[in-house]
Amino acid sequence: MPIPHAEGVSNDDFRAAMSRLAAGVVLVTAHDPDDGPRGEDVGMTATAFMSVSLEPPLVLVSLREGSRMDDLLTDVPVWAVSILSEGQRHIAGRFAMKNRVSDRLLFADLPYTRGEVSGAPLMGGALATLECRTESRVVAGDHTLVVGRVLTVGDVSATGGPLTYYQGKYRHLS
Repeated sequence: MPIPHAEGVSNDDFRAAMSRLAAGVVLVTAHDPDDGPRGEDVGMTATAFMSVSLEPPLVLVSLREGSRMDDLLTDVPVWAVSILSEGQRHIAGRFAMKNRVSDRLLFADLPYTRGEVSGAPLMGGALATLECRTESRVVAGDHTLVVGRVLTVGDVSATGGPLTYYQGKYRHLS
């Protein structure tokens, strides 16, 4: 039986309540130049992503503290975001897998270009892509909130709806 927090909210109750909030799905990517002779690309599916400010253009992503992406973005100041379309569910699922051996295989058959500023993969067919530079990091419970300044905005001409996440499943708007 789950042990309630001191305030009386159990993990299960909190998770159930938050599953009622629909979220957009993005792929956060970065290039780790120190991993191997040519470096390695790293990717992570995120649903806790939002716009923060227009002046200057800022976004925020929430990363599990101690995750590979959290550790990497501690050292690598530039990263990218691909806002996934409803037809990219397979990409979201692929990069949401836990305990995977290598991200190199996950990128192998996906169409992407490399960001000019970040060197990170930008997914082909995404609704939009952004390249960002970390402005600040805030530890919040078991996550790190990374605020990034948007340095570039990629092609926003893709059509279709956004990939969304609701009640523990990927969905599309109807």
